[in-house]
Amino acid sequence: MKYLKRIGIDTYMLLLIATVCLGLLLPAQGIAAAGLKHVTFWAVALLFFLYGAKLDPSSVRAGLLNWRLQGLTFAATYAMFPLVGLLLVWVFSPALGATVTLGLLFLAVLPSTVQSSIAFTSIAGGNVPAAICAASLSNIVGVALTPALVALMLHQGDGGVSFDSIVKIGTQILLPFVLGQLVRPWVGDFVKRHKLLTMVVDRGSILLIVYSAFSAGTVSGLWQRIPTASLIMLVLVVLVFLAIAMLLMVGAGKLFGLPYPDRAVLFYCGSTKSLASGLPIATALFAADQVGAIVLPVMIYHMSQLLVCAFVSQKAARREQAEAVPAS
Repeated sequence: MKYLKRIGIDTYMLLLIATVCLGLLLPAQGIAAAGLKHVTFWAVALLFFLYGAKLDPSSVRAGLLNWRLQGLTFAATYAMFPLVGLLLVWVFSPALGATVTLGLLFLAVLPSTVQSSIAFTSIAGGNVPAAICAASLSNIVGVALTPALVALMLHQGDGGVSFDSIVKIGTQILLPFVLGQLVRPWVGDFVKRHKLLTMVVDRGSILLIVYSAFSAGTVSGLWQRIPTASLIMLVLVVLVFLAIAMLLMVGAGKLFGLPYPDRAVLFYCGSTKSLASGLPIATALFAADQVGAIVLPVMIYHMSQLLVCAFVSQKAARREQAEAVPAS
């Protein structure tokens, strides 16, 4: 277990893999599936309420003053990623199949991670306040912008996102977040003091959604309709996607002459995608029996980015420590 932690594989990732296997082997059906759906809905609502209660608006305002870094991070998430996604889909869609291709495009329009990108920025000695602002702004805007980009890029159904999907996103994600912001003066300190609460709700809601999505896919026979060759190709394409995103962030940081702390923010916030935000949005936008395949690229990307970012941030931390020794 210690070796796994050193390379970035923690208990959460093992639980995530185990949950996928459980959904494939012992899927929830009938009354159990209906109950799971309700529990998942309220878990996600609670998660975004806690996000709203925890987020300090003053930190967002302060981070926005660094307009060049914030602009680059936002452009990476909602312009660079969709363009690269479209390019990869154009090249690989014949080998991936329609549903998996849909998932790859969905991955491209998701917001950045919050907790992990901030944590990795901190470990690497980056600009933590700017990372908090970039990640928070990405997710706040993403609640509305991601479905809009889905409608623009995917042309699902009649060419747009259904009214029911908009209502579900509003009631399950946006409304709890706004309520959290409204009651923040009274509960914000409590939420900040009890970080374990947010982590349990965060990780727990993800595991619930993953189990529900993969269960629905198993019951509908979705996995039998996806060839093994397509799954192998998907893993390779997602790894290429991650490599391109990270290399572009490194290049952009150097091209625009950002100092190292800001380059770290751009790297970790600009190249990562949020599983916590992506799964609830996917369940609101897509049919239940398709969600499992659609979020598959997101899950592969999520686990890959954690491994790579853990390695890169620890390497950066060791370098910072080594450079600080002569000066002490």
